[in-house]
Amino acid sequence: MGLTGGRLRRAAVVALVLGLVALNTPAATAAGSGAGVVPTRVHDPWLWQATVGQRPAGPAALLFFTDRTRYFESTGVLVDRDGAYRLIPIHIGEGHGLLSPDGRHYLRPDSGELLDLTTGRQRRTMSTGVYPMAWSSDGQQVLGTRSNDDSVISYGPDNQQLNDPEKPDDLLVVDPFRGTERTLDVGTFAAHAAAAWSRGGDLVAVTGSPDVPARLAERQQLVVVDPAGGGTRWQVDLGDRRILAGPAAWHPDGRRLALLAFDGCAGPRCTSEQAAARTWRIEFLDTASGQAVGQALPAGTSVSGIIGWRGDDPILRYVSETEADTDRQAFLAALSPDGGREVLVTTPVGSTDLMVPGDLLTRAAFGGPEPRPSPFAAPLWLYLTLGVPLLLAVALLTRRLRRRRSAAPTPSA
Repeated sequence: MGLTGGRLRRAAVVALVLGLVALNTPAATAAGSGAGVVPTRVHDPWLWQATVGQRPAGPAALLFFTDRTRYFESTGVLVDRDGAYRLIPIHIGEGHGLLSPDGRHYLRPDSGELLDLTTGRQRRTMSTGVYPMAWSSDGQQVLGTRSNDDSVISYGPDNQQLNDPEKPDDLLVVDPFRGTERTLDVGTFAAHAAAAWSRGGDLVAVTGSPDVPARLAERQQLVVVDPAGGGTRWQVDLGDRRILAGPAAWHPDGRRLALLAFDGCAGPRCTSEQAAARTWRIEFLDTASGQAVGQALPAGTSVSGIIGWRGDDPILRYVSETEADTDRQAFLAALSPDGGREVLVTTPVGSTDLMVPGDLLTRAAFGGPEPRPSPFAAPLWLYLTLGVPLLLAVALLTRRLRRRRSAAPTPSA
């Protein structure tokens, strides 16, 4: 029995309504039972995956970056605690920002914009030009650096240079919610490379090059200061083979500070292949004196930093080095004292960075289910793009059926 025009219209409307219902249905499936746990593996999003602004999600369980999206350039991929996937488009020339400790906010570098991952609202809360390096453990303050270099060199009538393009940078403590900022006195740095808060927020470690020659030679200095105004506690020259281990460099016991040191080619003349071949280890400094303490831990190759701790075991982020950046892969692994490595989280090939919110790291909440992106978690415009032609086709078909019925001869009595 054929469909009448009324039935066709009703079927089309039902299909469109079901699509809109799917649009507002959470994408979580099996991952729902793992809420509040970091998934063991995540996947590439669908090309039509909605952005956070188009369809807000929940607090992040994980955030990774890949160019295998419809933007064909580095894009943040949020996986929330119910397993929903959302995109965070990155502005042209923008680096990777910071995920807040509670997983609710993403702080963009340089633009001063704070993205609420639960509402999709984005607003400028900070002055521009601040590059965020580390959140405080309570999620209320951010350590950031601001370059004071002149972007253009000016010359006088006798060709003399009128300005100094290389100026010391500022280390700032910023409240990203109220927009307040203050400068920390950590001495002169031509550029800051990394920073980390202590667990209690009473000390700050910052590394960078003290002057332009040191920056060109890739040599760094480490300074530990009291952010409340207590001045410098101590400082150490790291040379060109040691760096701060990342924003989670402070050991949970508060008595040790982790560095990453490597064997292999050092300095600016190293090729990308030589840099990829470096063998890394974790070294520790006593936080009271800055002296070396404890045994070093072998960490392997392709290490990009410590992002947290599982008891005494550091959780390291690795980004495998390949000839093509698009073939890189980021993953997390816990390192045991004997050098053993347990992979905790794996991202798809092509991912170049990986972040986990601090509250899940503190609880070492790993081992969650493996969520997959929902094909129905699309932006509204996609449903309208598919639904409007369907309704138009149904309307034309209905009109044709009506014409046929009106043109058909009336049966005689």
